[in-house]
Amino acid sequence: MSDEFYRIKRMPPYVIAEVNAMRHAARQAGRDIIDLGMGNPDQPPPQHVIDKLCEVAAKPTAHGYSQSKGIPGLRKAQANYYGRRFNVDLDPEREVVVTMGSKEGLSSMATAISAPGDVILAPSPAYPIHTYGFIIAGATIRSVPTTPDERYWKALDNAMAYTVPRPTVLVVNYPSNPTAETVDLAFYERLVDWARENKVWVLSDLAYSELYYDGKPTRSILEVPGAKDVAVEFTSMSKTFSMAGWRIGFCVGNRELVAALTRVKSYLDYGAFTPIQAAACAALNGQQDVVEQNRLRYQNRRDVMVESFTRAGWPIPNPPASMFTWAKLPPGFEEMGSLEFSKQLLEHAGVAVAAGVGFGEEGEGFVRIAMVENEQRIRQAARNVKRFLAEHAGG
Repeated sequence: MSDEFYRIKRMPPYVIAEVNAMRHAARQAGRDIIDLGMGNPDQPPPQHVIDKLCEVAAKPTAHGYSQSKGIPGLRKAQANYYGRRFNVDLDPEREVVVTMGSKEGLSSMATAISAPGDVILAPSPAYPIHTYGFIIAGATIRSVPTTPDERYWKALDNAMAYTVPRPTVLVVNYPSNPTAETVDLAFYERLVDWARENKVWVLSDLAYSELYYDGKPTRSILEVPGAKDVAVEFTSMSKTFSMAGWRIGFCVGNRELVAALTRVKSYLDYGAFTPIQAAACAALNGQQDVVEQNRLRYQNRRDVMVESFTRAGWPIPNPPASMFTWAKLPPGFEEMGSLEFSKQLLEHAGVAVAAGVGFGEEGEGFVRIAMVENEQRIRQAARNVKRFLAEHAGG
């Protein structure tokens, strides 16, 4: 009996989990750790959403199997959201499927549309599911940059010209996790033209659609006329409504891709718990002031983080969107590498960040810092960082 399982062999150790384990051990030992590593919202969902969950859960008929594609009311609510937010018309029956978060949706889509030997274009650095969802499915990854400049387009054209077999799928993620880069509608217009010309499906991860700052809303690829011919988009309730643990997301767009995902999910799951889906309807259909409140909360945290960390001797960029900043290792620590730096920062400063190498080879030399603590804790983290930099620079 062999324990050399094919898919497990294709997956390296999850680097991010290594720092998470250290953080857990430190907290178990009674240490105060400021966790800026995981993108885990620290606020609860709106009260009316929690109330709806409790109301529906109290019904005796609410505890059976649900629908793997999502209850009709939730699919309609998501279609209405796209109409309000992006002026995009969606058919709730054929162009919307509910997922257990965008992560499950992306991994199930990889299972649905890729086969061993297929080549997938994915960004690097990338949120791990963008690559490993397809690797688990047996496909091969060819990396392309995240930065949406001319190097990006050249990389796409080179991939189509020199890769055998030709790539069949392109994954895009803006606002990017981890880099926080954004794109405008002109980028998506060019991308749709490119995908149509090269006969490539586009999977757009828009999980951070509502965490944009400075009055510059994010755009959807589906705003481009004809985008539904080649693309689907994944969104999530996790960050917009602070519902990360509820595991509710969506895939919308191209009917063939939505149908493929729906069919695979029908074999894999019965959908999220019905009261959770009903509560998600309440979030999408109810007052949206919480969305703006969350956006302002993260923007304030961003401003405090950039100012205080820079003053502490670690200049970090000012992200235009998402709940992360993607920061180069501070001066004097470049040779240490992102994983070792993250371990040292946790051990000596009590601050947890995510090592950039955990997001792919191109992430080396960076760390991802999450804005998931309040302003007071962020300032405390900056003071700890300042002391750490003074005591350990060059060492």
